[in-house]
Amino acid sequence: MKAACFESVGRVVCQQKLEPVISKPRDAIVKVSMAGLCGSDLHPFFGREAGLDCGTVMGHEMVGEVVELGSAFDNGMEIGDRVFAPFSTHCGACFYCGIGLTSRCTEGDLFGWVQEGVGLAGCQSEYVRVPIADSTLLKVPEGLSDESALLLGDNFSTGYFCAEMAEVKPGGTYLVIGCGTVGLLAILSAIDMGAKQVFAMDPVGERRVIAESLGAIPLESNEGGRESVLSATAGRGADAVMELVGLPEAQKMAFDCLRPGGIMSVIGCHCTPNFSFSPVDAYDKNITYRSGRCPAGHYMRFLVDRVVRGDFDLPRFISHQFSIDEAERAYQVFSTRAEGCLKAVFNFG
Repeated sequence: MKAACFESVGRVVCQQKLEPVISKPRDAIVKVSMAGLCGSDLHPFFGREAGLDCGTVMGHEMVGEVVELGSAFDNGMEIGDRVFAPFSTHCGACFYCGIGLTSRCTEGDLFGWVQEGVGLAGCQSEYVRVPIADSTLLKVPEGLSDESALLLGDNFSTGYFCAEMAEVKPGGTYLVIGCGTVGLLAILSAIDMGAKQVFAMDPVGERRVIAESLGAIPLESNEGGRESVLSATAGRGADAVMELVGLPEAQKMAFDCLRPGGIMSVIGCHCTPNFSFSPVDAYDKNITYRSGRCPAGHYMRFLVDRVVRGDFDLPRFISHQFSIDEAERAYQVFSTRAEGCLKAVFNFG
């Protein structure tokens, strides 16, 4: 089969790989119809995260069709069903799955990370093996597009989770730093939750335009942007800041724009060893810092009915579609934001 594989820092290419096979009773094999490229894929691509084995199949977002099931399937799923998945597997039975924190399942694995031969191959391939699939996979409801299902499995769930961690309330003022797909979907979620004002900070003009179209107030990522937030709040700062970049300068900006007693909701994956503010800074400002991997297995089930109902228009956030043969070009376009690229997918249809 064809798959997008990590070759080295700055290089992902299409390679021929062996098709996956059932290895455990709760496995499923899914024929992929659409797979996503995510900002998280860029951490190993840029070398910010080290350790990914050369040849690892990339990606953790997919929609497809079940073509094979293990011997211990008992949830009613059948061969031929359209399914989608969160970016990490979950057993459905451990303590963490029981409290909805599926991203910390004791048996779970993250798609697309193999280190020293241990891990789970990714979803940017013609076929993917899904472990503990009877609890991980969800059937795609009638009328839900591949694009919407794909975004439910990661980006929309993560954006909504970010807004929930920020405790968005009607009448509040909020700031989103980083208007990639997840940031834009956090804006969409915050407005849905009743936020009075949502500021959107990003260095890319095209992304600020999209944020404004969603109802946010666009700001550049500079001192002028910070001053605008402070000016709009009588000098206090935002009630919460949602930070979706994962770089020290974004973290510092989030802290500087946050009011005393506010919440910093952090989805950006920080790879540096230290915070850009000190413990005493946090103490003196009474901030609450929240972060962590989204339990997408929980949130995609929570949100899917509203997407089917039409409450959220998700396909509009996908800007580029590529074939798997174009893997190298897809990563170059996505990683450099060329051609106005916001969200890219591989279409296997």
